[in-house]
Amino acid sequence: MLTDSTKEKLKERWSYLEELERGRRSLRLRNDPTYYDRQSHYATATDALTGGENGNKKDKWFTLPPFASTIDGSAIGKDISRRRSGNRGESPTSTTTALKWVTRCCPQLPRSLVQKLFRLRQVRRESAVTATDLAQVQERKVRRVASKDSMELGDRIFLPITVQASPSEKAECVCNEEELKFLYSLELYKDPAIIVVNKPPGMPVQGGIGIKRSLDELAGVYLRDEYSEPPRLVHRLDRDSSGILVMGRTQLSTTVLHSIFREKTAEASGDDLDRKQRVLQRRYWALVIGSPRRPEGLISVPLGKVVMDNGTSERITVVDNVQTSSSQLAITKYRVIMSSSHGFTWLELSPLTGRKHQLRVHCAEVLGTPIVGDYKYGWQAHRKWEQMPFSDLKDLKEKLPKGKTSPFDLDLESGSISEKHPRLHLHCKEMVLPDVSMALQRAQSSSGCDLAELESLKLVAPFPSHMQRSWDILNA
Repeated sequence: MLTDSTKEKLKERWSYLEELERGRRSLRLRNDPTYYDRQSHYATATDALTGGENGNKKDKWFTLPPFASTIDGSAIGKDISRRRSGNRGESPTSTTTALKWVTRCCPQLPRSLVQKLFRLRQVRRESAVTATDLAQVQERKVRRVASKDSMELGDRIFLPITVQASPSEKAECVCNEEELKFLYSLELYKDPAIIVVNKPPGMPVQGGIGIKRSLDELAGVYLRDEYSEPPRLVHRLDRDSSGILVMGRTQLSTTVLHSIFREKTAEASGDDLDRKQRVLQRRYWALVIGSPRRPEGLISVPLGKVVMDNGTSERITVVDNVQTSSSQLAITKYRVIMSSSHGFTWLELSPLTGRKHQLRVHCAEVLGTPIVGDYKYGWQAHRKWEQMPFSDLKDLKEKLPKGKTSPFDLDLESGSISEKHPRLHLHCKEMVLPDVSMALQRAQSSSGCDLAELESLKLVAPFPSHMQRSWDILNA
């Protein structure tokens, strides 16, 4: 015989199952993958979690919605890359981990806090019950869950209720009117999935020790518009370089972009170097000292990291013996745009892989033409640097505005080849990438959508002031 309390529990479980089944049917009608991304769900924990009929601990837990299948951003990114390259095979499927589900449901929580909760084993999971007979319904077990554990349909995650009082945002950095105007002027393109900015030289992309303001921090506060999530970095640019920087506006679009960038490197590292149509294309312009022996070519050499100054600094270099040293293959296409009688050459550089300092090392160590302003890898050439007498330089200077300090303490006017200490002349000028926003719309409307004919976005970023000035000088 079942006791009254047991019958009551069974009745509650059965009601939950019915509710879950209704939810599953409803979810089939919802095509928006960010449905749970934009909501925070508060619910009372179940008796199984509170550990008693009295429910005296019910206020100790913050309950996430039952796990529902969502669009796999990583698979979409791979699918775009493979279909555009002519491979129509099915995209590999991946599972959603507990960590991903928590960050997806609670974008307002700092990722470091979520990871800490998993490390301290303070996250619980209640597995979904699949029963066809009331007599088979038993007490559901709520157990600790690891960050890498896979989620099953209907699983529910419980977090400590204290996360409600956790700060959801960092202290907002305050910008004056001039700085805000400058920041908004950096925007090149934006749609529901991505935002693209023209990164100025001297501004760090990401925060760190000794960095007061970074582009990702500023974008998270001032460029998020009505979105509940801050823009997320997809790739990096060196602090002293400039040009196109792409950020994802949602976690899903960021995952798709990450996958596309990874596929680009994986394909280039293989044997597929002659394929004309690439999903992701990046073209940098660089002013180098000297001129390559050939007007165009392909650089394919392994790069490795060397620690210097008793571990206080490091540099990237070409690795001669890959058997004895840790290295990664780095591939770059280059072509000469214009040569100058003054000993400078404008190059177009197209990285097929994404290694640290790849373009700078390839120019300095492989081509023997270090980039102007690269004192790390072209220091020997810059030791001989002298302020060269260009023709008509005086008249040109009179036409240019006097050097001034731009917002965020960035000196954007100085640093051309007319000065004793030029700045780095490396700029991401063009980028072609798939229309991720359209891809997500198609994926939401149809599970078997064809992404082979997906249109591409072509982005172009104008030169920073010092590179434009150098261009004008060499063409004067």
